[in-house]
Amino acid sequence: MKKGFLYKLLISFTGLVIVFLFFTLFRTYRRIYYPNVITRKSTDEYIYIRTGASFEEVMDSLYKNNYIIDKGSFEWLAEKKNYKHNIHPGRYRIRNNMSNNDLINLLRSGKQEPVKVIINKTRSIEELAGKISRKIEADSLSLVKAFRNNDLLELLGFNSQTVAAMIIPNTYKFFWNTSAEQFVRRMHKEYLVFWNKERLEKAQQIGFTPLEVTILASIVSEETMKPSEDPVVAGVYINRLKKGMKLQADPTVKYAIGDFSLKRIFQKHLQYDSPYNTYLYKGLPPSPICIPEPSTIDAVLNYQKHDYLYFCAKDDLSGYHVFAKTLKQHNKNARAYQQALNRQQAAK
Repeated sequence: MKKGFLYKLLISFTGLVIVFLFFTLFRTYRRIYYPNVITRKSTDEYIYIRTGASFEEVMDSLYKNNYIIDKGSFEWLAEKKNYKHNIHPGRYRIRNNMSNNDLINLLRSGKQEPVKVIINKTRSIEELAGKISRKIEADSLSLVKAFRNNDLLELLGFNSQTVAAMIIPNTYKFFWNTSAEQFVRRMHKEYLVFWNKERLEKAQQIGFTPLEVTILASIVSEETMKPSEDPVVAGVYINRLKKGMKLQADPTVKYAIGDFSLKRIFQKHLQYDSPYNTYLYKGLPPSPICIPEPSTIDAVLNYQKHDYLYFCAKDDLSGYHVFAKTLKQHNKNARAYQQALNRQQAAK
C-alpha cells in the first residue's frame, strides 16, 4: 500500500514537473517568437537610431511610438542576446507582427534601410546642406563645414570655392547615419562616374576643363528656364569667349550681389565690383554660380554651333529668348522687351 502510494506520488510529481516545464518552455517560446510588434495602420514603419545611442534611447524610441506590445519580454530577450553592446545606428524598417527575436536580430545586424536623397539644381552649398540634413543624420552645419574643409577638398581636387562643381544632381541612396565627410566623399565618387571618358573627351574638344564646363552650365541654368534653349545659350557664351568678349551675363551680377530675386539689372548693379561680375571682368567667373543639372552640363558639352552673340527675353513674356548676331538687332530686341515689361507694369 505504501509502495503504491509513493509510486502514485512520483507519477503525479513527474506530471507536474512536465506540465511546469511545458508551460515554462511555452512561455519562453512566446516571449521569443510570438508577434510583439505593432505598427500604425498595419504598415511598415521606421525607427532611427542615432550614432552613439544608448540602449535606453533605443527603448524610448520604440516605446514612445507604441511599437512594442510587451516591454518586459522585449527587454528580457534584448538582455539575453546582449543587444546593449551591439547597438548599430541607422534607419530600420519595422514590420507589423514582428517577434522580439526578429526585431532584435534586425537591430543587432545593422541591416538598415537606405534613404532616397534627391539633389536638384541648387543655388548654394548652404541651401544644399539644408536639404540633405533633412534626409540623413548629419546636420546642416556639419555638412557646410565638410563642404568648406579645404584639407578634405584638396584631396579630392577641389576647394571651398569650386566644390559646387563636384555635386552632380541626381537621385541617390544613402544610409541614414552617413556622416558629413562620408557624404562629401560619396559626391566625389559620383562626380568621377559622371565625368566619364566620353564627357571628358567632349570637354577637351571644346577646350574646357570639367570645372569650366560646369561654371558655364551654371550660368546657362540661370539664364533660361527652357531646356530646349540651353545648347543655344551655351553657344552664345562660347562664341563670346572665343572672340574675347565679356560674357555680360546678368545671373553673374545677381550672384555677385547675392540677390537672385532681382527682376531688372540696372547700371548700379553692373558696377558692383566682384570677380563674378562678368560685365566688369572677361572670361568665366571663378566658380559655379549654382549647382546645375546634368542635362545643362551636357547642353554645354553639346552646345549649338551658330553665329549668335546676343540674346534677350522675348517681348511676348513667354520666358523664351530671341537671339541676335549683331548689337543693333539685339538693342532692338531689348527695347521691345523693356516696352513689354513697362506695359505689363502699367496694367497692374
